[in-house]
Amino acid sequence: MALNIGVIGTGAIGREHIRRIARNLSGGKITAVTDVNQEAAKAVVENFGLDAQVFPDDKTLLAQGNVDAVLVTSWGPAHEQSVLAAIEAGKYVFCEKPLATTAEGCRRIVDAEIRHGKRLVQVGFMRRYDSGYVQLKKAIDERFIGEPLMIRCAHRNPEVGDGYTTDMAITDTLIHEIDVLHWLVNDDYKSVQVAFPKKSRHASGHLGDPQVVTLETHGGILITAEIFVNCRYGYDIQCEVIGEEGIIKLPEPSSISFRKQATRGTDILMDWKDRFIDAYDREIQNFIDSVGNGGEPQGPTAWDGYIAAVTADACVKAQQSGGREEIELGEKPALYEERTPSQA
Repeated sequence: MALNIGVIGTGAIGREHIRRIARNLSGGKITAVTDVNQEAAKAVVENFGLDAQVFPDDKTLLAQGNVDAVLVTSWGPAHEQSVLAAIEAGKYVFCEKPLATTAEGCRRIVDAEIRHGKRLVQVGFMRRYDSGYVQLKKAIDERFIGEPLMIRCAHRNPEVGDGYTTDMAITDTLIHEIDVLHWLVNDDYKSVQVAFPKKSRHASGHLGDPQVVTLETHGGILITAEIFVNCRYGYDIQCEVIGEEGIIKLPEPSSISFRKQATRGTDILMDWKDRFIDAYDREIQNFIDSVGNGGEPQGPTAWDGYIAAVTADACVKAQQSGGREEIELGEKPALYEERTPSQA
């Protein structure tokens, strides 16, 4: 039996998830949609040929819709209220990042889920489903290079619009590294510092670009993360883990090599959607599979969303202070302790 899914927010990412569920994935069916722009919601239903009802808002969808789970793909500031309403209704929920726009909002979601007594929430940190990161995780867990000592990584975009601000380098860009690196080493962050090298002439006047973020974990791992959002040459994600007995690197995206006009090389991607399209498919399929039989989501939890928000806040504070800022999470709730799928 298919998992009946409601979609809250039919903008770009909402339409993409609807497309993959309707055309690429198995086990899920879109049965309800809502958006602040009702005409846009109706157009999505018509364009994808969905047998789905359009509702005026999220609470009506949750109360009256034929849904087992919801995707929250609306405007970021609206995420918190939709996720809280879904938890109150006892519905599974996949929420695109951010889980909430503040750490306090994320904590309210964590507390609501704890009161419910069961994991219902998965956060859309798709890099955990990228095949390259999965290989890194396996190697680290199996101690292929011994204990990790340092990590060097980079998040580079060809360019950003004038509306992109210095803090967005953390909240919109580095946020993915914050989550996936924490997952890779399974070690909470302790502190952060941010440095600004010589500024690129391609950056807007109000934007500090590039930036270098230095994170330290409680276990002593030192992470340096470069954020360079006007690098011009392509969309480039790098990650190198230095261990006691070797080094492992994130593999490059698959691409043909060429010889042409006295040049030998390979193409570099320019669009983040092309880089992680398979990961998006895998994360939504995993959500459908894990909750379709009444289990719990197996992906990033509400606590992971909280970790990312607290860490991002400390990073932004470090941008402004120029000093070392502490990262304080508090004790991890028992609900989020690691468990095998059979324990869910």
